Amino acid sequence: MDSPLIKLFRSKIYTALIMLAILLLIGIIGYKLISDLDWVDAAYMTVITITTVGFGEVHPLDIPSKIFTIFLILASVVIVGYAIAIFTEYILSKSNFENLKQRKMQKRIDGLSNHIIICGYGRNGKQAAKKLSAHKKPFVIIEKDKEVIEKFQDTDISFVLGNANEDEVLLQAGIDRAETLISALPNDADNLFVVLSARQINAKMQIISRASQETSYHKLKLAGANNVILPDRIGGDHMASLVVVPDLIEFIDNLAIVGKDNINIEEIAVEKLYNVSEIKTIRDLDLRKNTGCTVIGFKDAEGEYIVNPEANMKLVPNSKIIVLGRPEQIGKLNSEYDIT
Repeated sequence: MDSPLIKLFRSKIYTALIMLAILLLIGIIGYKLISDLDWVDAAYMTVITITTVGFGEVHPLDIPSKIFTIFLILASVVIVGYAIAIFTEYILSKSNFENLKQRKMQKRIDGLSNHIIICGYGRNGKQAAKKLSAHKKPFVIIEKDKEVIEKFQDTDISFVLGNANEDEVLLQAGIDRAETLISALPNDADNLFVVLSARQINAKMQIISRASQETSYHKLKLAGANNVILPDRIGGDHMASLVVVPDLIEFIDNLAIVGKDNINIEEIAVEKLYNVSEIKTIRDLDLRKNTGCTVIGFKDAEGEYIVNPEANMKLVPNSKIIVLGRPEQIGKLNSEYDIT
């Protein structure tokens, strides 16, 4: 969508073009009727008069033709001058407006920390952005295709126009302050380069990369990626699972985060649930009674997962729990414990 300022200038440009067309039409008809010229000569006389190029006359002009030419020149000076001024102002204003929007966007990005950077806004990048939006996670998109960027320039999505392979572009996206980087570029070599650059700039961040070829998996791991996703393999496994255990896979699909109103699973650090100076258990929190959510998983401080933990499981510091619930129950959990 264009700004009101740009729309105003465009309306003025249309007005200037209409005035030039009318001036040209008056000149042609005038020379045709007054000087008795043919249509080609009348058009020629009109153009050289309006543009003031100084070419010679087709035929010597009589008094009425000279008077008409004087008025045509005066009118053309005003109308052509107005048109040139509008065109120039429009070009400068559009450039300034785009620069202003980019500066405003960069200021917003500079204020982010512990955010997620998505490199590439293709199929995988769009899906990642959709899920992050559902969880209200701050993220920045790096995309080199200007046409793709222009589609969400007037939204709340933060973006950087440029090549994610360049360190300057990564720094513009705030990689030194970011928590996670998702490299979803279509080319494995590009993803490898991004992972290498990102790991050098920010050694602590989590890096998730896409890979098209299985041979790229270990290379991306060695480059510094914490997780490497093979979309084709996942898709094939998913389709096969729909044959083997169709009802289970359909149920799991319904748990996927696909929008703001149907988040069914949440991962929560225990520090957000209670004061860990006095260790509590899952039974002590009683999330089922308070929010309706059920604890289905536990991740300890060492990163080990426990499925369907016991009620007497101690919620030690630096651990997390995974809860399952309907969207309204997840919403109640987030609001009651102020989880963002």
